[in-house]
Amino acid sequence: MITVWAPRATRVRLRRPAQDDIEMTPQGAEGWWTAEVDPAAGEEYGFVLGESETPRPDPRSRRQPHGVHGLSAWDDPGAHEWTDGGWTGRQLAGGVVYEMHIGTFTPAGTLDAAIERIPHLVDLGVTHVELLPVNAFNGVWNWGYDGVLWFAVHEEYGGPGAYRRFVDAAHAADLAVIQDVVYNHLGPSGNYLPEFGPYLRSGEGNPWGDSIDLDEPEVRRYIIDNALMWMRDFHVDGLRLDAVHALHDDGPVHILQEMAEATDALSAQLGRPLTLIAESDMNDPRLILPREAGGYGLTAQWSDDWHHAVHVAATGETVGYYADFADADALPKTWARGFFHDGTYSSFRGRTHGHPLPAPVPTWRLVTFAQDHDQIGNRAAGDRLSHSLSFDRLAVVAVLTMTAPGTPMLFMGEEWGASTPWAFFTSHPEPELAEATARGRIGEFARMGWDRDQIADPQDPRTFIGSKLDWDEAGVGEHARLQELYRRLARLRRERPELTDPGQDRLTASSGPADADAPQRRWYRLGRGALEVLVNLTAQPTGFAVDPGQVVLLGTDAAIVASGGELVLPPDTAAVVGPPG
Repeated sequence: MITVWAPRATRVRLRRPAQDDIEMTPQGAEGWWTAEVDPAAGEEYGFVLGESETPRPDPRSRRQPHGVHGLSAWDDPGAHEWTDGGWTGRQLAGGVVYEMHIGTFTPAGTLDAAIERIPHLVDLGVTHVELLPVNAFNGVWNWGYDGVLWFAVHEEYGGPGAYRRFVDAAHAADLAVIQDVVYNHLGPSGNYLPEFGPYLRSGEGNPWGDSIDLDEPEVRRYIIDNALMWMRDFHVDGLRLDAVHALHDDGPVHILQEMAEATDALSAQLGRPLTLIAESDMNDPRLILPREAGGYGLTAQWSDDWHHAVHVAATGETVGYYADFADADALPKTWARGFFHDGTYSSFRGRTHGHPLPAPVPTWRLVTFAQDHDQIGNRAAGDRLSHSLSFDRLAVVAVLTMTAPGTPMLFMGEEWGASTPWAFFTSHPEPELAEATARGRIGEFARMGWDRDQIADPQDPRTFIGSKLDWDEAGVGEHARLQELYRRLARLRRERPELTDPGQDRLTASSGPADADAPQRRWYRLGRGALEVLVNLTAQPTGFAVDPGQVVLLGTDAAIVASGGELVLPPDTAAVVGPPG
């Protein structure tokens, strides 16, 4: 049987190539229509609404072989012969996340090509692979956040069959898979959902488009069903929820809590942990507090504050939302308390922002990173830290990333200081949309003082192609040295329980300038129980008093030496010290 929710339609016909249309039958007053048809795998179909003669894809389509404007194709989720029957999943606690965009991770830009690089991730020490959105969007390449058919896997990546192969291969290598999903808006092209029903709120939007109508029960069901589909039918181990602050829900039970409850029930049924990670700029612990404590019960949330604090400390950049993080206490406070803005004044927002993270919340519930797709791709040229920092400073960033109290996340290529940018790219087929996107992007950065030739044109194919990783450089020179440092740091995290200790009460932090004329060049002393992370970003060697029983467990420079109870760090270096064993 084929069903579709289309309360706005007065008539619905099922259309299949070279066959007569079938009139679908309304079922009750909720707007559902049915047709007594059992399609074969791969069979194409669509819905004709009202008196139109143009078919629309299934809002719950599992496959779009001809793009988001074409007919859907039937996909049987049970057709794949899974080999992960022994997979028991991975907890996020103690993990290392690796953020990946399928289209630029390999030269081929497919899920099958990504499978070939899984050994690299295992060797690096990654435990969780987080895929940027793979849902169907218009065009050939895109970040994925302009999806319009949430149940379908983008065909150019390999479609649903390749996705299942990727997850199966990841599990065989003991890697969990987190899928990035977008429930706060729909893309600008190929969105036919409003023709079927009230998916969007009229006149209410967010920065990316019209808001999803969470007052409509069937729309809520659509979202929850999609979330469960990834974890049940595609065997993924969790979801990263995009920009949850744009989910406007005034109902008695927030959609995030509803999703967490449904996920917990599925986890119990499947017998393996399932993870929900929220992206949020609210610094609101309610997202990750348990439901009995008034929270939504999500597993974790991203911490932009950690990114901003590390970025400013490493680069000295203090424009825009980085301004507040020039505060000498920014990095130490964020290390020890999770959020920098926890009810403090945010000059970028022009108001107080955030809430304190309660002490009982385990530190791993914050996903922390020094680079991610947004913070790189939303720069004018898509420049990474490797484009402006020396190897020594990149090494310090690696230490801060991998020893931070949160769950560390790397953005693909970060581990070797990739020389390739990762820019904002689109491939809108519609000329007017393509022009508007390019003009808006270029105009935005031109107003910020960027030269026109420094701003990546999102519609230029060279912007996309130039964002693909260059794997040939990964094993050469300083790229190889940096990659080996990340491996050593991941190994240290596994070997030293202090680096996965979830207790906030065992965190300490302090900092100071070595040169009053250069207050941005600072030293940091960051503690995790018996271990300490010592960082010297000043312009001269800096001494740190150390206990005689402490040894250097890892250093970024061979010149780091201990003498007479003092450890001297050269400029732009870091060391992890603690008791041996």
